[in-house]
Amino acid sequence: MSEYKVEVKDLCKNFGSLEVLKNCNFNIKRGEFVCVVGPTGCGKTTFLNTLTCLIPPTSGQILIDGEPADPKKHNLSFVFQEPSAMPWLTVEDNIAFGMKLKGWDKAKIKDRTDKIINLMGLNKSRKQYPHELSVSTEQKVVIGRAFAMEPDLLLMDEPYGQMDIKTRFYLEDEVIRLWKELGSTVLFITHNVEEACYLADRVLILSNKPASVKEDLSLTMPRPRDIASPEFIEKRVHVENAIKWW
Repeated sequence: MSEYKVEVKDLCKNFGSLEVLKNCNFNIKRGEFVCVVGPTGCGKTTFLNTLTCLIPPTSGQILIDGEPADPKKHNLSFVFQEPSAMPWLTVEDNIAFGMKLKGWDKAKIKDRTDKIINLMGLNKSRKQYPHELSVSTEQKVVIGRAFAMEPDLLLMDEPYGQMDIKTRFYLEDEVIRLWKELGSTVLFITHNVEEACYLADRVLILSNKPASVKEDLSLTMPRPRDIASPEFIEKRVHVENAIKWW
């Protein structure tokens, strides 16, 4: 078995004559939390959609556990910017949805659902429907549903983009707690540099279009991170400067 959970080799994506991704190379270790940042319009969404196999690459390889990524074989979970809980399902049924779809054993589904509900502090809401929840609580349900699937790779695309700063910090701490407890491998796309430095073990900085990995920055600051510390500010400024392409 490969030492890496995810390996991306010479990934390219063209739309006709337009080059969007060019020779992207990086690896993600098991249980690692990696954030992706880059200039506006550099191709982060295309990058994500290619990694999720929603669109095929023009060339290159995406390997999971040393084998070509295949949604039929590998568990790829997603959390997008807009809350996407099933409106006709309760909180607990939303979290169990993917596991039922995969045909998991009923006892395992119940145990996993209960564990996620407890970890996310959703016990009081478990019988409620999405329309009865705040936006941040609904997004917690969506995040819990994604983690519940024991994903080979969890891809998160600016899941807090629409939220105020206080709510973002709250949900960032929640997702870190869940990630540490469950040991998932996470790739998190954001345009918010502070968020990337707060969450990530490593930050991948994309170049302007056609996007490639311009820099792979390791972050070893202890958690929970102090956004006012000199080390944090130094890393944040470094990433901000690296993103600038003009």
